[in-house]
Amino acid sequence: MKTDDLIEALSLDVTPGVGVRPRLALAAGIGAAVALVLVMLWLGFRPDYPQAFGKPMFWMKAAYAALFALAGFWCVERLSRPAGSGRRGLTLALAVFGLVGAISLWRWMGAEPDARMPLLMGHSWRVCPRNILTLALPMLALTLIVVRNLAPTRLALAGAAAGLFSGGVAALIYGLHCPESTMPFVTVWYSLGMIAPAAIGAALGPWVLRWR
Repeated sequence: MKTDDLIEALSLDVTPGVGVRPRLALAAGIGAAVALVLVMLWLGFRPDYPQAFGKPMFWMKAAYAALFALAGFWCVERLSRPAGSGRRGLTLALAVFGLVGAISLWRWMGAEPDARMPLLMGHSWRVCPRNILTLALPMLALTLIVVRNLAPTRLALAGAAAGLFSGGVAALIYGLHCPESTMPFVTVWYSLGMIAPAAIGAALGPWVLRWR
């Protein structure tokens, strides 16, 4: 049997509906619960909670983070198998970022010059990416453990996908704390917060995800 045929056979043995997806869903549930506890005990809920649920920008931020989490899920689900490709998830992430980025740029350019920096920086740009990263780290560790027990072959990419998945879930929970309400802020600082765990996952992947 050729090497390519062997890899294809192995990838068919790892059935996503039986083992991979439920494990990743469990990791997301636990990671979200841990992030929620951290928000409750460390950051606190936003001042206008729960009235924020009636504000469109709250749901825009939630949708943005949720789509990144979905993109990460698709990536890591595929990359957890031999020779798997995360192309579909990466395409979704880039499409969502491109769309939101274009809308944000349009709004930023249409604002008065003296209002542009506040739209971009908000009140918490210094801490937003760091806080999202902190909330994502427990889920990143758990997701890497899950992937390690599967059959990844592209270790750096699988680690990056685990980080993107974790960052999206963390950003979704972070919205319960963050009162920022401008799209330029979300596009830049939320995105950095979600990309940071992906970078850490990519660095850790070749070390953590080696087959035992």
